[in-house]
Amino acid sequence: MEKSLAEMQREVDQYISQFKEGYFSPLSMLARMSEEVGELAREVNHSFGEKPKKASEEDNSIELELGDILFITICFANSLGINLAEAHDKVMHKFNTRDANRWTKKDTE
Repeated sequence: MEKSLAEMQREVDQYISQFKEGYFSPLSMLARMSEEVGELAREVNHSFGEKPKKASEEDNSIELELGDILFITICFANSLGINLAEAHDKVMHKFNTRDANRWTKKDTE
């Protein structure tokens, strides 16, 4: 079953709400997000770059790293009361208007 962004935001909020600490501060979440993006970069470099993984390194995956980034993004949005579906709609509107002719479109024949 595919989840909506709203469902994911509620699920994360239910998870975080069980802890006294609650959401981290925005600055801490930004630092955590930066850390997770770095871990994704490492995995992409191992999979597609010139830096093979050492035998002693953990076997993470791009999928799990993207999942970590999604989780912290949802935490960040929830802590600030941001509806990610609405944010997505605003970004898509921007791409479909301001950037409508920025890229070469495929032929639609």
